[in-house]
Amino acid sequence: MDNTFDKVAIVGLGLIGGSWGMALKHYGLAARRIGFGRASTVARALAVDAVDEGTDDFRKALEGAGLIILAAPVGAILDAIPRIREALSSTALVTDVGSTKRLICDRAREAFGDGPLFLGGHPLAGKERSGVENADAALFCNAHYVLTPLEPSHLEDPRVESFLTMISAVGARPYFMDPVRHDRALAFLSHLPQLLSTGLASLIADESDQAQLPVELAASGFRDVTRLAESPYSVWRDICLTNLENIQQALDSLIEKLEFMKRHLSGPELDHEFQQAAKLRAKLRSAG
Repeated sequence: MDNTFDKVAIVGLGLIGGSWGMALKHYGLAARRIGFGRASTVARALAVDAVDEGTDDFRKALEGAGLIILAAPVGAILDAIPRIREALSSTALVTDVGSTKRLICDRAREAFGDGPLFLGGHPLAGKERSGVENADAALFCNAHYVLTPLEPSHLEDPRVESFLTMISAVGARPYFMDPVRHDRALAFLSHLPQLLSTGLASLIADESDQAQLPVELAASGFRDVTRLAESPYSVWRDICLTNLENIQQALDSLIEKLEFMKRHLSGPELDHEFQQAAKLRAKLRSAG
């Protein structure tokens, strides 16, 4: 491909930022990778070859970069967007990896006019453990990569076309959505499963402490359902804060479903719930 982005700046060197850095090198997509973060984080990123160089100087990281990937937590992305406007080349493309999109896109629309272009992004890839030490060049393979352009016409911009080529090159599949629709969908499909896993693990921890519940009896099903409980609150705090209403609606719907199942534990209605669940699992398997 035509390497439009000779210098790529990665702001935030955690799991996603580090994986982007590794993928850029593995697939030959950038001549120079520079990371921004705290000195200790930069040192870890350099140790695993996630970036070529790193700095804790914001303007130095952005200077001359054709592509800027905001890979920090959602709150930090919201804070960074107004700050980076004056430090960028007018030909730069800025994208993010935030798990919520409406507030980020609104902030970018306010901050960016003519010149640097902003493209909202959310790779639907990750691990239950965060940190650049868990980064992987193959993290995005076969994952949907949601993109939320501020304007439909932005998809015709050569910078965006180049970034779409990069997404495909790292093995991901571009998926275009409106930011509002994205946030509602992810509340049910991502944020709710995380809270369900965390809540179940926390409940069993309480029961274990209070009633000496023998957790050694937990089999693979329990371990599978609580796998996401290893995710740290620091990753999820901003997601909950910036998608509050959608997550509350998703939790209300789940509580209503559980209450229905509770009322019908001894009736045929429960069989219907199992059938519905099995149909969804079959659909997921057929979709790969």
